[in-house]
Amino acid sequence: MSQSKLISFDPRGVFFEPHGIKAPQFDDMATELTNVRAAMLNEDLQQFESGQIPDERQPLDAGFMELPERMLEAYRTDRQSSELGRILETAQRIQQSVDRVVVLGIGGSYMGARALMESCCQPYYNEYSRAERGGRPKIYYEGNNVDNDWSQGLLNLLRSQNDDMPWSIVVISKSGGTLETAAAFRQFLHALQSEVGTERLPELVVPVTGKAGKLAELADAIGCQSRFAVPDGVGGRFSVFSPVGLVPAALMGIDIIALLEGAAAMNDHFRQAEFGKNVVLDFVAVNHLLEREQGCHTRILSAWTKSLESLGFWYDQLLAESLGKQEQGALPLTTVNTRDLHSRAQQHQEGRRDKVVNNLVLYSWRYYPLPVGHSVWNQDGLNDLSDRTLPEIMDAAFRGTNLAYREDQRPTTTLRLPGCNESSMGQLMQMLMLTTVVEGRLMNINPYGQPGVEKYKNNMNRLLRESSRP
Repeated sequence: MSQSKLISFDPRGVFFEPHGIKAPQFDDMATELTNVRAAMLNEDLQQFESGQIPDERQPLDAGFMELPERMLEAYRTDRQSSELGRILETAQRIQQSVDRVVVLGIGGSYMGARALMESCCQPYYNEYSRAERGGRPKIYYEGNNVDNDWSQGLLNLLRSQNDDMPWSIVVISKSGGTLETAAAFRQFLHALQSEVGTERLPELVVPVTGKAGKLAELADAIGCQSRFAVPDGVGGRFSVFSPVGLVPAALMGIDIIALLEGAAAMNDHFRQAEFGKNVVLDFVAVNHLLEREQGCHTRILSAWTKSLESLGFWYDQLLAESLGKQEQGALPLTTVNTRDLHSRAQQHQEGRRDKVVNNLVLYSWRYYPLPVGHSVWNQDGLNDLSDRTLPEIMDAAFRGTNLAYREDQRPTTTLRLPGCNESSMGQLMQMLMLTTVVEGRLMNINPYGQPGVEKYKNNMNRLLRESSRP
């Protein structure tokens, strides 16, 4: 496994009185959190692997924890027949034959892929020429809503690009029964069939689904050439390191091996690092204490780059669906700075004391630092800053904002990422999944399953069928 710099966690911005937490409170969490970790790594995994899961612990979707290591080990043992090998082979085949791919999925079936695209691919990825994209297809997302205009807008866009290369569909749904994705698949499949004919559908439609279910049956009927399974025991919002996230990522040219190695490195850190030096345990301790002791029920994930906005939305879903149960659970909120300093910061600075700000900051940027530059027109007065670069301005804004929060006793923490790349994203996404499960166990809440979401699905389907036209 390649060695890369681990993300770091700095909680010093929460240690103050009276609106923060005390160092002894933090230290007192060590035993409890260490015990939770031991239970996850032993009891949870043993019950999951044996299939002997008590009723009160159902569902126990602990398969995500060791998934990166299992995927990598299988690839190293037999590259050609391993799942990673098949994903890479399919991605290469699709890349060579199409210039556009529509990813259909909702919730965890698409949010992880979108987060990886925005963080690991160059900004404005779809706007570059095919050569500038390295021969990789443009990526579009649908099936995540039932928005009439956006669905038709994408269909119109696909029809208008009459080039020599067709487009392709990656449809992601474990059951195939989620209405938003199922309806979109029917519509986009019809459009693709009208363009290329029935005989080409098997090579251009790639399903990621369960071993059985509506989508699996439909894939059989189409005769799809490549298909991948959503692994058992891995819930949708925990599935980014399965084919759910890896198939779209590979199509974009993302290094999925480095991504999984980053996730495995975070697993090693979680298993071995002691409390006080463990990013996962320390992040949980600080945020849990602030909620319990100071009423900080809103957790702001403050991303200091636009490239991490979709990562924030992915985490919003992860935290909300996992811990928002039994009238508990913090409210997640993603912001992007410095953009949102001009919209939300006033409320965060002087509003209710019910928030903690968890900063996401980069050590390094993808491109060279862009200076402000000197101009013969100095009406803006910026010639004094002409040698300053955008990363320097961003750093000053970050430090200035957190200094202001500190002066007003608003708690903040900082997660520093080596960069927006595969290794860092593998680490960060695995870390956030682990923190969510650790805190759920700490709160005596099952972090798996989403009974509230199932209620809306059932009601929606019932109402549609009751009102269906004869």
